[in-house]
Amino acid sequence: MKKWLPWTCLVVFALWFLSGARAPEPKNKFDLTLFGRLPVLLNGRIQPMDTVARNALLSMRGKSTVRAVGNTLSATEWMLEAMTKPELADQRKVFRVQAPELEGLLGADKPGLNYYAYNDFTNQLPQLQSQIQTLAKSEESRDDAAKNRTAYQKDLMHLYSSLMLYRQIKNSLQPEGCVDFPADIAAYKAALGPAMTAVRKQDVKEEFDKSAMDRLSPLFHEFQDMASVAYPLAVPPKAGDAPGNWRNIGASLIESARTEEIHPAIPFLAAIASSYAKNRPQDFRAAVAGYESWLQANNLDASVQKSRHEFLFNQLEPFYKAMVVYVAALILGCIFWINMSESVRKTGVMLLVLGFVIHTLGLGFRMWLEGRPPVTNLYSSAIFIGWGAVLLGLILERLFKGAIGLVASSLIGFITLIIAHHLSLSGDTMEMLRAVLDTNLWLATHVVTITIGYSSMFLAGLLAVIYVVAGFFTSRMSQPVLDGAAQSQDLGNILTRMVYGIVCFSTIFSFVGTVLGGIWADQSWGRFWGWDPKENGALLIVLWNAIILHLRWGGMIKDRGLMAMAVGGNIVTSFSWFGVNMLGVGLHSYGFMDAAFPWLVAFVASQVVIIVLALMSERFWASFKSASR
Repeated sequence: MKKWLPWTCLVVFALWFLSGARAPEPKNKFDLTLFGRLPVLLNGRIQPMDTVARNALLSMRGKSTVRAVGNTLSATEWMLEAMTKPELADQRKVFRVQAPELEGLLGADKPGLNYYAYNDFTNQLPQLQSQIQTLAKSEESRDDAAKNRTAYQKDLMHLYSSLMLYRQIKNSLQPEGCVDFPADIAAYKAALGPAMTAVRKQDVKEEFDKSAMDRLSPLFHEFQDMASVAYPLAVPPKAGDAPGNWRNIGASLIESARTEEIHPAIPFLAAIASSYAKNRPQDFRAAVAGYESWLQANNLDASVQKSRHEFLFNQLEPFYKAMVVYVAALILGCIFWINMSESVRKTGVMLLVLGFVIHTLGLGFRMWLEGRPPVTNLYSSAIFIGWGAVLLGLILERLFKGAIGLVASSLIGFITLIIAHHLSLSGDTMEMLRAVLDTNLWLATHVVTITIGYSSMFLAGLLAVIYVVAGFFTSRMSQPVLDGAAQSQDLGNILTRMVYGIVCFSTIFSFVGTVLGGIWADQSWGRFWGWDPKENGALLIVLWNAIILHLRWGGMIKDRGLMAMAVGGNIVTSFSWFGVNMLGVGLHSYGFMDAAFPWLVAFVASQVVIIVLALMSERFWASFKSASR
């Protein structure tokens, strides 16, 4: 049994990952896969409807599914329902509210994290709008107003933006409350020619048919309202138009008044909305398939293929599944430390390798979809830092057998992917880059190099934490551990060698990455160095590494001093990675991360505690007590 345990676990988790490549079964006879992979333009890039739905629901609810009575709706199913059956969608609890004062306003009996439906806000909407207007007016003359909002004000603004986004979604495929959208379009098309003829005659003061204008007017105003709020741009460019010339459905219909010709994609989209609203799955499938064929026949196959690929990426969920595999590997590593079973350790290592492969596939797939190097924003930096730490951990586990590299790297992989998940709640993680960042050369050199420096610093810091915790609370530091050459060494010696080697590695990458950043800044901003907070943070990492190595080489710190300094590196690196964004100033601040501030403070506090333990007298260390007996 022990012989087959590693391979059995590996096959089970691998099959679980690959199962995501299978298209979901049609739900209620509706093939939502076909609809979910239809292309639209949003945030400056082509993406599938499935991505639009996932990002919207994550932003509003914090989750990519919606619970219903006896059922769970996927993001795509929820969005399609909101677009075509708003009376049902208005009953779904998709709005996340956390501030007790706001929940009290909504009549919650037990304040805390709760979810509400749109219908729950019907009576409170005027009061909410009044509070929003008052808050907006008070912040008009303050550039840093968002940083000083109370928890109630932050939750109020999040709720308001979620309600506005929901209204946009409801008017994206057809006007909210529309009974028969294809019939409305047919009536609009029939009235368009006579109405525009009447308008031209009116302009030159000739006799005109006012009834023709009256027939068009209500539909025109309905489409105007739709054009002003619709969310994704679902109508593709016509032949000869610029590739980015997408329109929302309402705007395209309004433009038809000028050309007197309705875009050929709109009847397909209207048929999709109508067939879903009227519960006609066969008509729905035919309309979606027909629209996809039309796109391919009109030189839009590249958009269709890109949406299909991103839809597959969404279905595979590589980072979520890698995170689960890392947790399993972490648990097995901890079990090994309890029972010292080699089969358990091998199983954990094999799962760590599988998690790393899935992580790598997700990273590569994402790079291919974006056409960019791996690090373009905070979200992707978290993914890449975790990937780099796991790679280094695998190397350590190969050199020093004892599950140290296994536990450390799987823990960092899990934590960084959790961080990435929370960063994804802010919206599209593949958004268009700012102009100053829009250069693949420097994204592939400076950003990637310095992010590898982050990975190694965090790994060295976590290994140091393991050293301090194991040495202070247990007697295991003097116990022998087999290294890669099957030579027995005590745990403390192995951890010291690991931390020292990784600090040397980090010093090289942090220094080279900082210099490359200066060269990039010189080309982008006309100066090599400007004491920007992000630049200062990068310099602090280099200096901190240099101080560690100087003190170690000079004999001024021994093993415990090295560990205390490595743990301090966690604090310095976390400031450079996240802290500068919380300052809200500087050329590198691309978003105020106030929501993460309490977590950063808690992390720093925990590292300070570890440093204090590392510097305490040897008589308090359990390992030294056992060694002296």
